[in-house]
Amino acid sequence: MKMQHVTILTKYFDEEIKFYEDYAGLKIVRDMRPHMDLVFLADGPEETKVEIIRNPEAEGSGNQFISMGFGTDDAETLREEYIAKGLETTELISPNPHVKFFYVKDPAGVRVQFVEG
Repeated sequence: MKMQHVTILTKYFDEEIKFYEDYAGLKIVRDMRPHMDLVFLADGPEETKVEIIRNPEAEGSGNQFISMGFGTDDAETLREEYIAKGLETTELISPNPHVKFFYVKDPAGVRVQFVEG
């Protein structure tokens, strides 16, 4: 069984789309606008998707118990780039010599991990 998607309900619809395009490198693979504010973003049409749905009542959809992870070849350099672009990141975390990662929060407050290793 393959995971199909993760859904984020948010009042920050446009900001969420831009975040996942700009920082996770995802592209819109299915767009339900203008009928409803719902898009799917992914690395490709057969990949696991991030589903963004506008919900004006969804204040802070993210919480400390949910996070999503994206792979990177160089966590330290990526973290520096994101800080230069104005994102707040955690410190670089390295639980063992083979893994490095950091977190940022998307506009809805979802913790997003960028991990090398």
